[in-house]
Amino acid sequence: MGENINEKFPKIKPYSDSGLLVEFENTISMEVNSKVVALYETIKNLNFNEVIEMIPTYRSLGILYDSKKINYEDFKEKIQNIANEIVPKENAEKTVIKIPVLYSDEYGIDLDTVASNAKLTKEEVISIHTSTDYYIYMMGFMPGFAYLGGLDERIHTPRLEKPRTKIHAGSVGIADSQTGIYPLESPGGWQIIGRTPLKLYDKDSKDPILLKAGTYIRFIPIDKEEYEKIEKENNIWEL
Repeated sequence: MGENINEKFPKIKPYSDSGLLVEFENTISMEVNSKVVALYETIKNLNFNEVIEMIPTYRSLGILYDSKKINYEDFKEKIQNIANEIVPKENAEKTVIKIPVLYSDEYGIDLDTVASNAKLTKEEVISIHTSTDYYIYMMGFMPGFAYLGGLDERIHTPRLEKPRTKIHAGSVGIADSQTGIYPLESPGGWQIIGRTPLKLYDKDSKDPILLKAGTYIRFIPIDKEEYEKIEKENNIWEL
């Protein structure tokens, strides 16, 4: 069955035992995601004491709340009133976080594969990968992992047929139409083209997650000397 064209958004439905899910249009786009981010920021700034956690996705916002402080129907009405009036900021200042990356045969172990698949040189792959700002639709999969939009079709590359058991933290990869960064060491099947010395997730930091949904990142190529300097200085980096 197809989607009901008369279905009205945003709509709210139960989400777990003590949560609700606010859904916007059933599509993945920056326009829809900007509404999710705007709702997230609005609720966060209102500082409701019954809100425990919020989980933004491509087109929805999950909200966990304290059922001892408010019941579902009252909380649903409260959030629905806010969601109905939400308007993304027009001409909002674009926040771009620059991510230094060492693209090399040592750290970009699949750079040759990506170049061969695209019928390009490694230098052309790097140039394409670093030539755009990538919008962060949402965070997930593991702490600090950003789901990015905007990868150039010329360097789309299939995932590995057999995932590796260990990918180093900071590894930058491509998987089909996506690009991203592994914030922690983990297994993975992405084609690795480089590595950043920045820590995307630091459990000991006041703000442990470096990236945020609704902002952009741009990859900046660096050499080995600069990589080691940033790594030594523990995330201190300026373009």
